[in-house]
Amino acid sequence: MKHEAKPLWPVATLVALTGLNLLDYLDRQLLAAVLPALQSELRLHDEQAGTIATAFMLGYFLTAPIFGWLGDRLSRTWLIAGGVFVWSLGTLLSGHAGVYVSLLLFRVLVGFGEASFGTISPGWIADLFPPLRRNNAITIFYFAIPVGSALGYLVGGYMAVHYGWRSAFLWAGYPGLALALLLFFLREPARGASEPAGAAGALPGGPPGWRGYLNLFKYPAYLLVVAGYVAQTFAMGGFSLWAPTFLYRVHHMALDRAGFFFSASLAATGLVATLAGGFWATRWQRKTGTGYAWLLALSASLAAPTAFAAFILPDLGQAKVALVATMFLLFFSTGPVNTLILETVPAAMRATAMAASIFAIHLFGDLWSPKFVGYLSDQWGDLRRAVLCALPGALIVSAFFWCLLVVQTRRSRNRAGGG
Repeated sequence: MKHEAKPLWPVATLVALTGLNLLDYLDRQLLAAVLPALQSELRLHDEQAGTIATAFMLGYFLTAPIFGWLGDRLSRTWLIAGGVFVWSLGTLLSGHAGVYVSLLLFRVLVGFGEASFGTISPGWIADLFPPLRRNNAITIFYFAIPVGSALGYLVGGYMAVHYGWRSAFLWAGYPGLALALLLFFLREPARGASEPAGAAGALPGGPPGWRGYLNLFKYPAYLLVVAGYVAQTFAMGGFSLWAPTFLYRVHHMALDRAGFFFSASLAATGLVATLAGGFWATRWQRKTGTGYAWLLALSASLAAPTAFAAFILPDLGQAKVALVATMFLLFFSTGPVNTLILETVPAAMRATAMAASIFAIHLFGDLWSPKFVGYLSDQWGDLRRAVLCALPGALIVSAFFWCLLVVQTRRSRNRAGGG
């Protein structure tokens, strides 16, 4: 009977980690939801408010390489549980912040804790499920992004209006402290436990230390995945900040209606596209062995013209349809891109690969793309021209790298005798 119960552990672990991922992204959006009330009480101007978000991002992506190194060596249970505890503590403390500097420090702490969770959890899931089931599991894990983000806006806004902005951080922090303890009741799999016999897994002599980040350059498929992901993240960063303002300035849509339309569309398209793209990619991969790569190339190739149409069409209704289509296509690749990050390197380097990806997509992607679009808009005095230049162009770059990935994947399969 014990043998029959064993398959339940991967599912239970996936449910627990997905729930934590939902809480992770809920927390990230709380700041945006409560920002006006927070600014009013702490008397912060807009630049200071923006720096709070930057503090979180610095705590997140600058520490990801550290957790990537640790995640391939130490107990993932302790690292993930510790990360959840630290980010939940930072969230609670954010609700008690009395001055601006302390709030900055607490948001850095949140980013530090979330870096541990975001870097190590996908590799744990990959070791629980065999290759043919892995992408579906990864897709379910990442479907928490749009759901958690939408809940963050909704819960944060409701709590701020009815109970004050501090209550939003307090109620988001307590569940994390409790759920961190839940992880100790789950079984951590061995690294590479679900790989087929003869697959690349353990490395001679164990993980290669800090030079492991340099060793990632030995894997061309991984580099192509991340290069396309950087360009896509650049586009998404600028898109998420400037799309509501674009609707307001260019199409003269009321600002509150523009914000509601964008957030509602983001939640709906994110939920449907993440699941649909992930499950379709799994079926495609089983049939051809190149389905993941093809789906990435297809999504970016289609998103570039829809993004162009969204910013060039003069009719508001048509522009909104194109915006929704673009958001759908951007989320369509969520599961497969993260699966490929994990599968294009040996199993013993998965945390390292995920950490390097997180570092790259934020440092070269959404950390500065909103500012770049704003700079072009200021220089040209035309927001439409700025978004047309920056965002569809970035998606074309993403499609280029992911089309090269298709070629690379086919070549690798031919060399391996896979057809």
